[in-house]
Amino acid sequence: MSASELISGGSGTRSECKSSHWPGIPGRDSLGQIHIMPVVVSPERAGHSISQMNSQASVLTLPLRYSTPDSWAERALADPLSLLSDHAYLEKKAASNALELLNRWPEPLCPDDWVVTLAAIARDETAHLYSVVRLLSQRGGKLERLHQNPYAGELRKLVRKGAGTGELVDRLLVSALIEARSCERFEVLSRLCVDSELAQFYRSLWSSEFGHYKVFLRLAGEIAAAEEVRVRWQELVADEAEIISSQAPGPRMHSGAG
Repeated sequence: MSASELISGGSGTRSECKSSHWPGIPGRDSLGQIHIMPVVVSPERAGHSISQMNSQASVLTLPLRYSTPDSWAERALADPLSLLSDHAYLEKKAASNALELLNRWPEPLCPDDWVVTLAAIARDETAHLYSVVRLLSQRGGKLERLHQNPYAGELRKLVRKGAGTGELVDRLLVSALIEARSCERFEVLSRLCVDSELAQFYRSLWSSEFGHYKVFLRLAGEIAAAEEVRVRWQELVADEAEIISSQAPGPRMHSGAG
């Protein structure tokens, strides 16, 4: 796979982080064309347009080396309230991660849309968090006070801390991997969930996570050489497959299949 297939086009930079891209999540495909992934904040808004968009996005292949079996979803959905609670924490962490990256642009130049893009991702994830906790509350569940995500923790150990731009590239690529894995898990859940409201909700999140994964890849490609990012991406993709496959089973978005 070439770098152009992994990293989106466009690398223009300037000294100030400004952009007119709004609303939604801006990204570029392998041809350098801008696309916007719309945001869905509630199951009620996941109608025909989302189904149509998912059918179009489904022809694209996620860059994952471990494929989640249907048995994972069957086991996770056996405890839907615990799954929703875990999901809520993941959305909270995703929002805080985007905000943390927001002011980590590489000096002295930063990509044109760095701040606006990451702010938009944080907005998306916060909207998803609201949707998840609302569903949890409506179903009589409560958000657990303590939460751990061993999968994400293991991925973040791979970040080359103190490596300057290399550390930032790793943070972006790890973020892209988590979004890609979440995207895949939502697709499996949407197919296996017998609860129509939850199934529709998971379908509505598929396209948003896919858009975030592509955007994180694009940002990595704008701050480092394409070959460097391509090689590092392949290393992390391989590591991610080992990490996700070794997770313990349970009602968690990033648990193992057992």
